[in-house]
Amino acid sequence: MMVLKGIIFLALVAVAIARRAPNADYVEQMFKSGQQTRFSTDIEEDSLLDAPGLIRKYGYPQETHLVTTSDGYILEAHRIPHGRNSSPGPRPAVLIMHGLLSSSADFIVLGPGSALAYILADAGYDVWLGNARGNFYSRRHRTYNPDSKVSQNFWKFSWDEIGNYDLPAFIDYILAKTGQEKLHYIGHSQGGTTFLVLNSLKPEYNSKFISFQGLAPASFFDNNDVSMFNSLAPFENIIETAAFAMGQGEIFGSRDFVSWFTSNYCTPGSIFASICGSSITGMGDRDYYNSTMVPLFMAHAPAGASVRQIAHFGQVIRFKAFRRYNYNMLTNLSKYGRANPPAYNLANVNVPAYIHYGMGDKEVHYKDVFKLADRLPKTVGLYEAGRQSFHHYDFIWADDAKHMVYSTVLKCMKHAESNL
Repeated sequence: MMVLKGIIFLALVAVAIARRAPNADYVEQMFKSGQQTRFSTDIEEDSLLDAPGLIRKYGYPQETHLVTTSDGYILEAHRIPHGRNSSPGPRPAVLIMHGLLSSSADFIVLGPGSALAYILADAGYDVWLGNARGNFYSRRHRTYNPDSKVSQNFWKFSWDEIGNYDLPAFIDYILAKTGQEKLHYIGHSQGGTTFLVLNSLKPEYNSKFISFQGLAPASFFDNNDVSMFNSLAPFENIIETAAFAMGQGEIFGSRDFVSWFTSNYCTPGSIFASICGSSITGMGDRDYYNSTMVPLFMAHAPAGASVRQIAHFGQVIRFKAFRRYNYNMLTNLSKYGRANPPAYNLANVNVPAYIHYGMGDKEVHYKDVFKLADRLPKTVGLYEAGRQSFHHYDFIWADDAKHMVYSTVLKCMKHAESNL
């Protein structure tokens, strides 16, 4: 343990933890039910491994680092310091952050030659995969107990805190560990949201980045047409209040939240009937998914989050404003000095921004991506995925993600480096 600028950090290097994938029990039960004949032995094995286990299985160097934030959350980062066929040594660092309900596994499940983390490691980068507070790998705190149903303090955070506390902790740690002055940042969906939060609230961090590669970065939802999102948004405050009152601050960390919500609120005549009957858009164009990979995806996602993260996105949709979390008038006055939460000042985000989007993305509509790009002072370019049906989850799960997006991301990173 060492102290760095008032933040306590623990580093575990190349640690083999006896741990399985977040949803390994669920997937293993599926295999045992008789469906296992559809899948190869490798898929079965990979579906039970956690993210570090997957990285090590495929011959890449792997390190697990624990990073403690200034507000006491103990976060886990998974590092691939170099490619399989290269030697250790200084190289550009890149931090990759996952989306809502996800984890570092998003960037390795497609496997060597296809997954973003491996592609970058083989291209000469020092790859760091972050895990935001509250997901499967980052359910620890110096004081709070995430499993307590009495005290829900661990879960009282949204993606505002992830951007304000988690990202600075990761970035300072990585730069100190690698000796680099700057790093690249890649964020998918909420991973892009938190980057915007960080540099809006702490503009001094802009100087620590070479580039921002936003993969469908979530900010505005003016053009959202996902029925579940639109159904949920008007009730964001009611749902969160009820969830915390019932000791359900965590969502999808286990299947308890879903069963609790269904049994308590999906009843005849419930005001939430429209939510119960709606769904997100799923995997999109299934022609671009290898069906044999589905158990592996299911084993790692969802990986857990706070109900307040969902509620905060609900507020963005409800009020059509990308702004800080809305508590109530008195708490807002105390925290922000005003009755309503302030909007994030995107003019403060002056990192060279390379924004990648899909025309088939319903969760983060391309028009809302354009709106964000127009408000960032240093948008270098907008990069459309090369397939019209490219969807929100294609960024992490599609067979053709390498050719549609990742190759462009790599070129954009090189471009940013040439302009330092």
